[in-house]
Amino acid sequence: MAGNVPPVADERDGLLRFLEQQRYVLKLAAHGLTDEQARQAPTKSALTVGGLVKHVATTEDGWLDIILQLPQKPFGEGMADYESGYRLGPDETLAGVLARYDEVAARTAEVIGRIDDLGRPVPVPKGVPWYPQDVEAWSVRWVLLHLIEETARHAGHADIIREHVDGGTAIPLMAAAEGWPETPWVKPWTPETQPA
Repeated sequence: MAGNVPPVADERDGLLRFLEQQRYVLKLAAHGLTDEQARQAPTKSALTVGGLVKHVATTEDGWLDIILQLPQKPFGEGMADYESGYRLGPDETLAGVLARYDEVAARTAEVIGRIDDLGRPVPVPKGVPWYPQDVEAWSVRWVLLHLIEETARHAGHADIIREHVDGGTAIPLMAAAEGWPETPWVKPWTPETQPA
């Protein structure tokens, strides 16, 4: 996939493709990293590239559960899980969280594909401090827009973290992942091209 979303057929296609594009650029921030590098938090933040991929996969999957109105853990019970969801644990691998993210993406396409009306209400879970208490429901459309926003925010975080880990930046990483030839404008990322 190149740096831009291709033309879209309709609203549903556009929402899913823009979400897919943001997932892709987040995963590009992980391109070529070792598990150890994916666990590094090289800025004042505790965020890591591997932890961000894990978090966004878990978040997207959780939103699908909300759309499907599956039971949710009461707020507070899941806080340890929530906090560990930002970290690539010692028993986890970057390849594993990337594969999980791909599974979640496939689930999203499948779930959204079964919904005939993107305006269908999605009840707002109660008792979560960052959810509005004065709104009864969002729509499936709103959830997809929110997932695009959330993924884009964390893709930006991952770009900054990745640059601090080894100097890798978005376009050279994309060039490497997609096998672009070197040009005067873009030199694909390789471990050897990064500053020591």
